Amino acid sequence: MLQLWTFLVEKLSLLSNFKLFESSWLDGGGDGARPAQRAAAAARPRRGDLLEVPRTLFTHFGIYLGDNRVAHLIPDILPVLTDDEGLLGSAVTNERLILGCVSKCATVRVDTLEDFAYGGSVLVNRMDRTTRARAFANEEVAGRAEQLVGATRYSLLWNNCEHFVTYCRYGCAASRQTEKFCECLKSIIRDQRSVIVTGLLGLVSIACFGVAPSTTLPTILIPFTLWMAG
Repeated sequence: MLQLWTFLVEKLSLLSNFKLFESSWLDGGGDGARPAQRAAAAARPRRGDLLEVPRTLFTHFGIYLGDNRVAHLIPDILPVLTDDEGLLGSAVTNERLILGCVSKCATVRVDTLEDFAYGGSVLVNRMDRTTRARAFANEEVAGRAEQLVGATRYSLLWNNCEHFVTYCRYGCAASRQTEKFCECLKSIIRDQRSVIVTGLLGLVSIACFGVAPSTTLPTILIPFTLWMAG
C-alpha cells in the first residue's frame, strides 16, 4: 500500500510541475528564460514570423502572413461537411474542435492576430534561437503557409499546429510538445507500479458496477499490457 501512495504522489508531483504539451525548445529555464520570452512577446511580427501562444496545457502555433493575418492549423469538422466559405470562416466552436479531433479532420485557416491569440501573449520566433534547423527567408515561410491553407488531416502525434509551423519555417515537420507527451507516457509504462494501480482500479470498477465485459476485460487487459510493455 505504501508503494501505491508513493507512486500516486510521484505522478501528481510530475504533472503539477510539468505543462504536458508545452513546447520546450528553449534551453534553460526559470528566471533566466523569462527576459528572452518577454522580448519575444514584445517584438512586432513580420510576414513569415513564427508565432506562439502559450495556453494552460499546450502552446498554439501559427505563421504571420502580414496585414494582421495568421495562418494556423486547428482541428475542425466543418470543412468535411460544407464548402460554404461563410460558415468555414466563422469562429471555430468547441463542438467543431472536439469533433475535428475525434474524426481527425483539421483546417489550415487564416484568422486575425487577435482571434489567433485569443487573449494570450504572442511570442515571436522564439523557436529560432534553439532549433538546429535554419529558418527559410520570411517570404518563403509565408508562401509555404499560404499554399497549405485549406482542409487537411489532423493527428495529435503526427500533424498538429506545431508540425505545420516547423514545416513552413524549417522544412521539417516536428513537434516537441508531442515528444514530451510520449516521454511522459513511457515513464508511466516503465514504472511497474502502474500495473498494480490499474489492477486495483479495475477491481474497484467491478465492485461498483458488477462483473461485465466492460469492467472485467479492461481489468485484465490493461494491467497485462502494461506488464508486457514495461
